[in-house]
Amino acid sequence: MSDESRQPKASRRAFLTGSLAAGGALAAVGAARAAGDPAILELPDWTTTLGEGVDANPYGMPSEYEAHVVRRNVPWLTADPVSSVNFTPLHELDGIITPNGLCFERHHGGVAQVDPAQWRLMIHGLVETPLVFTLEDLKRFPRVNKVYFLECAANSGMEWRGAQLNGVQFTHGMIHNVMYTGVPLRTILEECGLKPAGKWMLAEGADAAAMTRSIPIEKALDDCMVAFKMNGEALRPEQGYPARLVVPGWEGNMWVKWLRRLEIGDKPWHHREETSKYTDLLPDGTARRFTWEMDAKSVITSPSPQAPITHGKGRTVITGIAWSGRGTIRRVDVSLDGGRNWLPARLDGPSFDKSIHRFYHEFDWDGRPLYLQSRAIDSTGYVQPTKDALRSVRGVNSIYHNNGIQTWYVNENGEAENVEVS
Repeated sequence: MSDESRQPKASRRAFLTGSLAAGGALAAVGAARAAGDPAILELPDWTTTLGEGVDANPYGMPSEYEAHVVRRNVPWLTADPVSSVNFTPLHELDGIITPNGLCFERHHGGVAQVDPAQWRLMIHGLVETPLVFTLEDLKRFPRVNKVYFLECAANSGMEWRGAQLNGVQFTHGMIHNVMYTGVPLRTILEECGLKPAGKWMLAEGADAAAMTRSIPIEKALDDCMVAFKMNGEALRPEQGYPARLVVPGWEGNMWVKWLRRLEIGDKPWHHREETSKYTDLLPDGTARRFTWEMDAKSVITSPSPQAPITHGKGRTVITGIAWSGRGTIRRVDVSLDGGRNWLPARLDGPSFDKSIHRFYHEFDWDGRPLYLQSRAIDSTGYVQPTKDALRSVRGVNSIYHNNGIQTWYVNENGEAENVEVS
């Protein structure tokens, strides 16, 4: 038997031994607490009184003890909340699915309140038969269910020049991951008959900002969807009710909400949102344009500034998320010492294309300071870069497509802070 074949057994044996020892220590602590714990010895009110009936909350709500788990904004980021953003509380979540009420919002003209009976989707331009669809028309097409992440191109944008916002909700919270139900865009476009000259598609929203983006026809025919449900229920107004465009793996502003019009043309339109915004300014003053794909990225969500270590020394669980606009996540490494040494994290849960992946690393913390990092490697072999490596190419003038490795410093008390190491 080779050394390589023996190694996994030895490593597993060591892991099991360590786990049993840690488990025994935790059991001892638990027994000590139970000996005089009022929560065990005294019956609380909820065990002796009747609770609310089944009709008390027709639409279920989280526990009152979870009232702090909400989206939050940073008021000074924008001049007006109507054209602004709030952030998903990543540090409070686990698994890969984002609850509908916690999915971050980004609006350019506020939330459009669209009457579904009055909603229409017009498709025109370089097509054989221009058509207009109602919502009921749309629902008669064969539908699909797909889990995808949606990330704003400006996610982590404030961090280009250095550590700025002290919380993963604010540094990385412009992302969510849900199951979309809808119709493949290809099916709808084929109903209209694309002309050979049609190489681009313009998607337009029905909000006051008339959000528009040019999309290559190859992408439109590949994996794009027109979605009307999200995690099983109707889209919420802030997520584009009653129907939105889904552009898997590409920057979030292209996922046009309150979708009302698709125009087929022979060239990109160069509208406001693809000239004045959503371009990447380089050190020499030129701008990268049409940088659609979201590169592989990861972040540790706990421990982090909003989720400190509160239990003291001993068994500690590191968890985080990783994603790539080019496929799946093949591996995630974590570092406890600012990137000097790397350990393989444990990926757990479903692994879907262009979806968030959940990772964990369990270890015994000895109370010494930590410099926590994570590094994602996707199915194409792309490795998430350090911030310094990214800046050496891109400079610090951009606010888009920052996928550099994030560092959290954890002190002896378990408190975490957003820092950088070089």
